Amino acid sequence: MVGARVETSVGWLAQRVREHAAARDGRYLLGIAGPPGAGKSTLSARIRDALDITVCCAEIAPMDGYHLTNEVLDAAGNLARKGEPDTFDTTGFVGNLRRLRDTPIGAPVPWPIFDRSVHDPIPAGVVFEQHTIAIVEGNYLLLDDLGDQEWSAVRKLLDECWYLDAPRDVLEDRLVRRHIRGGRGLEAALAKVHDSDLRNADLIATTKDRADLVLRQRAGHYEIVLRD
Repeated sequence: MVGARVETSVGWLAQRVREHAAARDGRYLLGIAGPPGAGKSTLSARIRDALDITVCCAEIAPMDGYHLTNEVLDAAGNLARKGEPDTFDTTGFVGNLRRLRDTPIGAPVPWPIFDRSVHDPIPAGVVFEQHTIAIVEGNYLLLDDLGDQEWSAVRKLLDECWYLDAPRDVLEDRLVRRHIRGGRGLEAALAKVHDSDLRNADLIATTKDRADLVLRQRAGHYEIVLRD
């Protein structure tokens, strides 16, 4: 039945990744997609930590490291739209995903991260070397091409991709709180959420059916949303 849910655990999800990764010769790339505020970073960290108990080693490759810088966005008049698909360096993201997949284990692959304290990417915030599993976390991993941005290339480089969903009111509450923590006043935070974040969430929701698993967090645990 579409929409039925089965409770699962981080341990079960990590075991699924472990088994799938063992069948691949080289680094295994797991994607975790979903709207902003769904909890992708938290799930990614929990999966990484569960895997690191028995696998050497797993690490997170956040898509947010490929935000265009504030300087670049401001110069183009796009700073207020930060977070929309065309405010990312898609070419750089896809290129480094390919390196992450194809580079032999042991050879370094630097990966940028996003620093919320300065609201800009930090080059080489993570370096993959001995890591056999990369958890690629981001909003647009399942997106089709938009204009000259080849987002569809992302899914082709992932061995598996999950979609973490959340109710719209939960997303709104989390995002408003996030923007306030980042320094916005309440009015500015609400405007950012309604004018940009939730519109992005609607676009991302159209990609849900392309995921291998659809998950929801509920009362501290996770559920798999069953589909026909």
